[in-house]
Amino acid sequence: MAGVRRRVLLITLDGCGVGAAPDADLYGDRGANTLLHVAEACGGVNLPNLQCLGLGNILPLPGVAPVSAPAAAFGRMEERSFGKDTTTGHWEIAGILQEEPLPTYPEGYPAEIIDAFCRETGLDPLGNVAASGTEILRLLGEEHLATGRPIVYTSADSVFQIAAHEEVIAVERLYEICRIARSILNPYRVGRVIARPFVGTSPADFKRTSRRHDFSLPPTGETVLDRLVAAGLSVYGVGKISDIFAGRGVSEGVYSKSNADGMKKTLAALARVEEGLVFTNLVDFDMEYGHRLDPLGFGRALEEFDSWLPTLFEALLPSDLLLITADHGCDPTTAGTDHSREYVPLLAWWPGCSGGVDLGVRRSFADVAATVGEVFGVGTGLSGDGFLNDLH
Repeated sequence: MAGVRRRVLLITLDGCGVGAAPDADLYGDRGANTLLHVAEACGGVNLPNLQCLGLGNILPLPGVAPVSAPAAAFGRMEERSFGKDTTTGHWEIAGILQEEPLPTYPEGYPAEIIDAFCRETGLDPLGNVAASGTEILRLLGEEHLATGRPIVYTSADSVFQIAAHEEVIAVERLYEICRIARSILNPYRVGRVIARPFVGTSPADFKRTSRRHDFSLPPTGETVLDRLVAAGLSVYGVGKISDIFAGRGVSEGVYSKSNADGMKKTLAALARVEEGLVFTNLVDFDMEYGHRLDPLGFGRALEEFDSWLPTLFEALLPSDLLLITADHGCDPTTAGTDHSREYVPLLAWWPGCSGGVDLGVRRSFADVAATVGEVFGVGTGLSGDGFLNDLH
């Protein structure tokens, strides 16, 4: 089968974990199970297409039972890298294992970083605390409007987030400030600097806009994306993929405003890419519903993705390989708003496949990278164990 399939669509359902990883206790995530708890909170979810592929065979859910003959190969993956954030998860999917966790700052950033930020931007930030995005706007949004000072905050992830009202600090200026922060933070290995523009006139109606932008630490090793581009193949990123990899290994990309927009742009990418990888991140599960503790919204988003799948199937060529997975969990039924250390689902399908192959528990997300490498003949030496030969 190696070398036969010349186009792969890899979709990351951001935050869609399928149960606590063996080391979840170390992360404070005992009992986390994003998809199960979402389905329970919704009184069941209607996902007939994912059920047909074999999602219920990975993890039986209310409304999504196992099927006797799954259309896809199915399994789940355990993260080997330290961490439970977007960068670490996506990098491992692409073949990079993190032997040391990216640093986090639950007590806020040290004075040396904030002093450098003040010196190089000419701005004295508000905040410098760990908080959720909605909470920080409620606490400091009005003061920001009154003073013009940007809001700096972090989370359980390795992130330096800068929030600013679009009428106080123009979005392009906010991006410039983030680039300065990125250069300051590179020696500290902070995973992402995130621009968080918002609008509104008071805490009651402050709302973050779709013009978020991530400025990531460059990948610390070679990815399968790098190899594909070096081989002259297309790597088309949809959503925040280009940001996550700091543009490296991505030949072309487009941002998305929502899951619906990301799905639309994925179809457009398939119409554009003749050979190579289309890599899509659908972020609403995580950003709009997981972090905001909204299991009902999460469930609706899953159903919307499921209802789109027949349209996607029609757009795939007979030689295309579809891989659906996730980067971490984000259980909206837990007390906190952070990501959760979980297994992630793995579904592999192509038009006409016989399906029903149980891929088991994969010991690294990097098995995806190894498999993509096998498809295009560039997988030698990549981390992970490829499963292409299992897809009969």
